[in-house]
Amino acid sequence: MARLVDRMFRPALIVATLAFAAPGAAQTYPDRAIRVVVPFSGGSASDVVARLVLDKMTGPLGQPFIVENQPGAGGNIGTATIARAEPSGYHLLMSASGPLAVNKTLTKNLSYDPEQAFEPISMLATLPNIVVVGKNLPVATLQELIAYAKARPGELTYSSVGPGSSQHLAGVYFEQLTGTKMRHLPYRVTAQLVTDLMTGIVPLSFQNIANVLGQVQSGDLRPLAIAAKSRSPTLPEVPTAAEAGLPGFESAAWFALLAPRGTPKAIVDKLNATAVAALQDADLRKRLTDIGADPASMSPDELRAFISAEVVKWRDIIARGAVSAEP
Repeated sequence: MARLVDRMFRPALIVATLAFAAPGAAQTYPDRAIRVVVPFSGGSASDVVARLVLDKMTGPLGQPFIVENQPGAGGNIGTATIARAEPSGYHLLMSASGPLAVNKTLTKNLSYDPEQAFEPISMLATLPNIVVVGKNLPVATLQELIAYAKARPGELTYSSVGPGSSQHLAGVYFEQLTGTKMRHLPYRVTAQLVTDLMTGIVPLSFQNIANVLGQVQSGDLRPLAIAAKSRSPTLPEVPTAAEAGLPGFESAAWFALLAPRGTPKAIVDKLNATAVAALQDADLRKRLTDIGADPASMSPDELRAFISAEVVKWRDIIARGAVSAEP
């Protein structure tokens, strides 16, 4: 009988013990290195942003972050790794808009639900798309581009880094907002994409600022508008799409820090406070803007709502455009 009672009450005792231990654990957290999976290759925008921000967070937390790159399947592989990880605060994810919003619609049989599998910590940065054209395309403004495309349905080609990328979806969204019809040409290598833009092989692209920043600054590519609510601190002279006559055209890659679902709230809050403080650092902000990224932070609740809104936004755009992840 005593053994039966012990078996009956032991689970409840364990839960109660964990509940009382969680605040204390958060107070001592972290007491060892923290693993952070980036689901893209080293040197990618996600990787660079992660390392810059995490480096600033290391000092206040007193423990290092170990960045582990797990690229593949559009970011889904590494993202799924952390969806399955122990919710201890020692396994985190620094993922992007594709795996956390777009791929819920674009990928069949996704092994995780980005809205349910994680505890959002904070947004870290956004990387707006910019509408750029080669010097051979005879347009100088966004309105001239729209008129040019409307007069040549199906003729104007735009490039991206691949089907389903933020650049590809920006082009699809642009077509939907303007009533234009263009041809999408995906590239595997960003450097070749940029070269072909400059030489006029492909006249138009909706690119992350980081990919074309040097060419815009040198005058080899002509910027028409930033697809964001506000101007980019990296290219403050370039108007927003709304200022250029196309309100609502907003498209960006964004990068966020998350933990597995069930990570104690006290740990999530501590990481959020550390990230938010780091993003106020003048040196970090400059280093982010130097690569075309806009520093951005959110509360966990704000980030959760933002991800859900992005899922809906891109779900509808993908459905209307019959977008596939295949070339």
